Amino acid sequence: MRFPDSLTTPRLLLRRLQRDDAPALCAYRSSPEVARYQSWETFGPDEAAELLDDQQDRDIGVPGTWFQVAIVETGTSQLIGDCGLHCLADEARQFEIGITLAPSRQGQRYATEALECLISYLFTDLSARRLFATTDALNDSAAALFRRLGFRQEAHHLELRAYKGGWTSELFFALLAREWGMRSQLDR
Repeated sequence: MRFPDSLTTPRLLLRRLQRDDAPALCAYRSSPEVARYQSWETFGPDEAAELLDDQQDRDIGVPGTWFQVAIVETGTSQLIGDCGLHCLADEARQFEIGITLAPSRQGQRYATEALECLISYLFTDLSARRLFATTDALNDSAAALFRRLGFRQEAHHLELRAYKGGWTSELFFALLAREWGMRSQLDR
């Protein structure tokens, strides 16, 4: 399925990544504060070019692939983050989601706003059945975000994997389409 030209919220525009997003991607992804809980240590022009090249012909919902969505602040037209949507190889109606946000925009509910829009899109337009997210157990902000969105914590894996010179523990969250639908009805 082709991702729409854009999805909008009151403060955000969600769209495909574009080649001219490279400087902004490097700016926030290279921040030690952002990289702390991510798979990368540094994120420079080469990594940005690789990501953007990989995403150019990518479509959402292709089993076994990640699709990155740009988060643009409408008031400034600045790229302030991105969301990753991973369609599972063996179950095309399940998606793993993740989010990366510039430090200057954290704590302002931009992540909640972006993910609410994408979750609605995944459940409504793509007929997703289940979404899940994994976060480092020390990343309190991410855990609070997923709880705020209605995800339930399904697991806490202690010292699950070697990570950046130590062992990391991870929290696993999930949300079913029917749970999101019930929440949406309660919000009315």
